[in-house]
Parts: sequence; C-alpha cells; structure tokens
Amino acid sequence: MIGKNIRQPQMFIPGDIADFVPPGHILKRVDAVLDLSWLESEVAHLYCADNGRASIPPECAVRLMLAGFFAGITQDRKLMREAQVNLAMRWFAGYNLTDTLPHHSSLTRIRQRWGAETFRRIFTRTVAQCIAAGLVNGDTVHIDATLIRADVSWESLSGKWMDDTLTENPGPKPEDHTPPPMGGKYKKRRNKRKRSRTGKLKKRSVTDPDATLTTSKQSFRMEPSYKQHTVVDDAAGVIVDVEITTGEDSEGVRLMHTIDRVQATLGDPVARVTADAGYAHSANYAALEQRGIDAVIPPQKTGRTGSTMPACRFKYDAKHQCVRCPRGKKLTRRTRAKNGWVYRAPAAVCGRCRLRAACVPQTAKVRTIFIADGHQALLRARRRRARWDSATINWYARHRWRVEGIHGEAKQQHGLRRAARRGMANVQIQAYLTAAAINLKRLAVSLRRVLAAMEALVRPSIAFSRKIHTAAGSVRPAGYCPARGCRTAKIAA
Repeated sequence: MIGKNIRQPQMFIPGDIADFVPPGHILKRVDAVLDLSWLESEVAHLYCADNGRASIPPECAVRLMLAGFFAGITQDRKLMREAQVNLAMRWFAGYNLTDTLPHHSSLTRIRQRWGAETFRRIFTRTVAQCIAAGLVNGDTVHIDATLIRADVSWESLSGKWMDDTLTENPGPKPEDHTPPPMGGKYKKRRNKRKRSRTGKLKKRSVTDPDATLTTSKQSFRMEPSYKQHTVVDDAAGVIVDVEITTGEDSEGVRLMHTIDRVQATLGDPVARVTADAGYAHSANYAALEQRGIDAVIPPQKTGRTGSTMPACRFKYDAKHQCVRCPRGKKLTRRTRAKNGWVYRAPAAVCGRCRLRAACVPQTAKVRTIFIADGHQALLRARRRRARWDSATINWYARHRWRVEGIHGEAKQQHGLRRAARRGMANVQIQAYLTAAAINLKRLAVSLRRVLAAMEALVRPSIAFSRKIHTAAGSVRPAGYCPARGCRTAKIAA
C-alpha cells in the first residue's frame, strides 16, 4: 500500500465539462427543452450598444437563476457560492472551469433593469412550449391561492405609517400650550388610528410595505405575507397562470380576472373550473353560468350565527325584488351596498311580531337581510352541491392534489415558502421563475417519455432483423441472448 497523493495538481483536465455531468441530471434533462435564444433581442433595448463594460449574457443570467431554483436556492450569494464548485450549474449556465462567474449583485441589477414583465414573458414561453408539446388541453383548470411569508422581521411591524402619524398628529397648536384654569386639568386627546375588522390596530411592515398581515387558518397566527394565485391545467399539472397580490386580497374577488388571463394565454375558452370554498361568491357563480363554464366550487356552509334567526330562513323573491320572512312578511329593497342590496322590514311589522326576540338583534329596531349580486346562482350551486355525482366529486378530488400539490412542490423543492427579497416586483419575479422551473420539469419528463417510446419502437425491429440473420444460417456470437436480442455478460447453462 503506497497511498495516493490527493493534492497533486493537474495542468490539464481531459474531456469536456459536460462529460462530468451525469446524463440523468435534472439540469441536463432541462437543457434539452429550454430555449432562451429569443431573450437577447427582447432585452437589447435595456442596454447601451457602444458604451460601458461588457454585460453578462442574458441567457447565462437566466440559466444561473433557474439552476438555483432547481436546487431550491433563492439567495444570490448562496447561489454563486454553489455555482463556484458545482460543475452541473457551470455547464448549464455556459461557464467553463476557468471562466469567472459574475458577482451576486449583478443578478440583482439584472432583475431591477428587466422588471417583472420580462420574467413573466419567460414564464409564458414555457407555457407555450407545454401547449405545443400537448401537455395542456385547457378543458379543466384548477385554481387556488397560497401564502408566501414575506422577508421581514417581527420587529419591523408598526401600527401606523409615518405619513399617517404626521397627518393625524401635526404637532401641538399654540392654544394647546395655554395653562388650564385654576383647579382644571388637561383634556386627553384621542388619536384616531386605523383599525382592522377585529378592532385591533392594523399593522404593516416598514421594511416591506407591500406585505400585509394575514393567515390561512384561524388557528394560526397572522404573519406578513404575500398571496400567490395559481392556475394549473388538469392534463399534466402545468402551471398556466401565476399572480402575486398582497396577503389580505381576497382570492374570490380575483377569480374572473384570472380566468380572463388564462383564456387569453390558451386561446380557447375554459370548460370547467375547480376551486375551494374561498372562491364561492355568488357573483362568481353568476359570471361562470353566464359564460357557460362548469363551476366545481363547493359553497360555504350556512349555519346559525349568533343568537338571531339565520338568513337562510328568509326567502328571496327575485321577480318582485323582495324578501319574505318566516311569517310571510315582506322586506323591501332599501340601500345599495358595494356588491348587493340591503332589504329592510317595516318597523311596525317587526315591533308587534311574536318572533322578534329570536329574529331581530337587541341593538336593532328591525331585521335587515343582505342579498348579494348573483344570489340565485348561489342557491342553484347549493342545491347542486347536495347531489354531486361521482364525476364531480372526482374533479374536486383532482383539484386537491393537482394545485395544492403544485404549491407543496414549489415550497418544499424550490424555496417558495418564504420570499427571497422584498417588494411586490421581486416576489413576482420569484414566483415566475419558480413556475417556469416546474413547467420545464414537466417538459423534460415528456421528452424522456417520447424518447423511451421511440426506443421501444426501434428495439423490436432490431431483434427481428437479428432473428432473420440467425435463421439464415449465420453463427450466433458468443454470449448472444435470443430473448433479449443482445449480448449478455453470462448466459446460464
């Protein structure tokens, strides 16, 4: 045993850097389907043609970012440290062993210069490739939203904005300094602060004002977050649309805008939409019915709230535009709200009603009922939910593992659980690149299946030709296996 000098330097390394990357590596499989040849001309107007230092090739920069997302690395510093020693990342981005990698701050400047719209076009290009490969049919789409934790600390949360503070507290006035009368006291001034629906002060982060406090479940505490609205095609799990909003935005309000973008991307109308109960708004049911789209959306449960009679005991008469109470009395339309009408009963009727104690709240004089726009469509959706067939139940089950599985994959494997940078534009770029990485994986898998199918078609023809060659009287080579049509290392006797 003479050992080995592991520190012996080498002047030359034989072969190409691609020879050291395994054939089944994810970056090597994605490289076969990734096409960024159009990108340089797309961003050429953002660079100076005859002044300044040489820029980083746009395709190399995007490939570096995508390589980090495939490895679950979202931070630029960590990405460049990994790319310095990772041969697969170097080869995927187009850098040799002797090439100097760009500084991590260059990636930040590139994102700022290009903007979120350029990265959105990169994502839509992957969607177009998936459509051309037959991975998207556009018949059924699954829509859901998930929260992305903002990159802020709890110490950065403030109950008031600085501008609001200066506006509401402009400073002491001259009359405020006058001394009080003998034996008098100063009156305490109350600051009018913006409060949330729960009555607590509405807090925002001073380091990332776009992030808002929200939670996905009442049992969880509220955190500064963003909300990602995702649309997944049912055929192969391809992401066809991604949108980032603040955490407090309602996903149900943005449903029809999302469908409009999806139809513009696919070029054809959508036949079926699945979503959870967060999208079960009466206006959404009415709009989907008007467009002829099958809505697989379970309505929210209607139960008894508080000590008053539930609103489901009141019958809505759309023909006469009135509401009937359980005793048959009429509630007429009074006030127009943002998304519906408020119906109110006469004070004389509620005053002598024997159900007043169980119907009218103690703080009110009469009973009021709010009827949202599209209420009839909501009633039809509730009746349909009571008799869902097996096919509809199956579609909703596919929604659970299709789109929620995409969210789990993006957070667990690609670092989307927490925002890597601050600001709405940076979070949008992160979401676009994550969705593009997931779609490229679907493309790589489809290409692999196509190659396997072609190999399966070619293999029987090779075995058939060898069989004819052997039947003609030729001598079989040593180690030839008739069943497999190839040489084997050893044939059992």
